[in-house]
Amino acid sequence: MILSLAWRNIWRNKRRSLIIIAAIAVGLLCGLFASAVMFGMGDSLINTTIDRDLGHIQIHTKSFEDDKMLTDTIPAAQKILSEIKTQPNVTGASARLIIEGMISSATSSGGVRITGIVPHDEMNVTTIHNKVITGSYFESEETNQIVLGYKLAENLGIRERSRVVLSFQGLDGSIIYGAFRVTGIFRTESTMFDRSTVFIREDNLLTLLDSGPIYHELAVRVNSVQNVDSIYTGLQSSYGYLSVKNWKELAPELKLMDEMMGMMMNIFLGVILFALLFGITNTMLMSVMERVREFGVLMAVGMKRRKVFLMIILETIVLSFFGGVVGIILASITVAYFGIAGIDLSAFAAGLSEFGMDAILYPILPLYFYMSITVMILFTAIFSAVYPAIKAIRLKPATAIRTF
Repeated sequence: MILSLAWRNIWRNKRRSLIIIAAIAVGLLCGLFASAVMFGMGDSLINTTIDRDLGHIQIHTKSFEDDKMLTDTIPAAQKILSEIKTQPNVTGASARLIIEGMISSATSSGGVRITGIVPHDEMNVTTIHNKVITGSYFESEETNQIVLGYKLAENLGIRERSRVVLSFQGLDGSIIYGAFRVTGIFRTESTMFDRSTVFIREDNLLTLLDSGPIYHELAVRVNSVQNVDSIYTGLQSSYGYLSVKNWKELAPELKLMDEMMGMMMNIFLGVILFALLFGITNTMLMSVMERVREFGVLMAVGMKRRKVFLMIILETIVLSFFGGVVGIILASITVAYFGIAGIDLSAFAAGLSEFGMDAILYPILPLYFYMSITVMILFTAIFSAVYPAIKAIRLKPATAIRTF
């Protein structure tokens, strides 16, 4: 009976009820979509970093992480690489030879990170091969090919088929020079990466070093983020003498952002709901003040004050619930649409690339966030109804009937 009365009371003033439902719905729509955009930005930054060069897991010697010395190579790296490739849920593993050196063209020079790779293996771990905008990604059998970032190419004043010279320190401490021809220029989401990284075949680099196969880094790609922890734990157990780190340890700033994003968005939505709270409280208080005589009559004929209190609480919950459901439905449709179509931020591409973010943003909102906002709406409704309900049950029946 109380619920039925609450339902009827809501629609006694349809215009006011519809306005407060619309206010709640629009507030939630804006709040949830803004949250989805923020989640999308974080997700984009994490995924582009993993896809670009990080991978899900990396293995080094413990000394290489500290000093980055050329001689700090992984013992039996090829054997370890073969073992990792056979593990379930591992979609790719690549061995890298990493050297800090210089690159020179006819007009300029600069420092770079020289990465020697096996292209076929690297293609299973990173997406650089899909980012080539000019030329190709080691498709020909030509020796001494080099693939570099567009920003580095601009700084050096070179283009496809140009010649560059790499110089770096050899294993014996001598300076080694090697001439390479640019066969591919890539453009990723990170300007910093594009201006400081070059890729060459590992056999060409080993020839210059006059060395057998040596590697400083093993990068591992897993088929799903959910399987990273199990693979990571297994590799740590098998190769405890090496430094095995997952992407969260390799990029702690991404881990912090991933952990803090949910909390920040809950706080953000909490602020929006806190603002809506005053609107709901004002609406219910107006409703109570318009029905003082009615409450007086109900209490005079025997309705207990706790039932009057419960009725007002139920009115507020039902009103907020409808607004919340409409807002969540609109938000989910909007997020789903832009999650597929994307939001074009090409106008800000230069600034976004400095942070390693893509110019096309895909909003995303985890399912648990919808559940979280539902609980928040419920508590907001209850809290906003308390004051109007207390105002109603404090009325004296005789005074209420006579005065109003």
